[in-house]
Amino acid sequence: MAETDRLSTVFAALADPTRRAILARLAVGEATVTELAEPFDMSLPAVSRHLKVLERAGLITRGRSAQWRPCRLEAAPLADATEWLDHYRTFWESSFDRLGEHLTQLQKIRNDSEKDRGHD
Repeated sequence: MAETDRLSTVFAALADPTRRAILARLAVGEATVTELAEPFDMSLPAVSRHLKVLERAGLITRGRSAQWRPCRLEAAPLADATEWLDHYRTFWESSFDRLGEHLTQLQKIRNDSEKDRGHD
């Protein structure tokens, strides 16, 4: 899958708060569909649909252990998304740094102007 397509799928999966909550639970350790469904007011088939979206995005895998199919978090797609976002974090941080420098200069000009008028 192309990188942009993969990122689109990951971000689409992360767009839903239920799926983000499921990922947060799986960050603690693997869990069954029944365990993942417990905190939600929805049917098991509805939770399974959320899991399919997460699985398609590569964010989870489902194993087989006897009759259980435990789900586990897969971190690689999250790392890819973080790497993509880091580029923009760097951009915004440098923009905020430049804004801070500009505001400092404006404050210095204001302070110098007030001194010239005899104000402290």
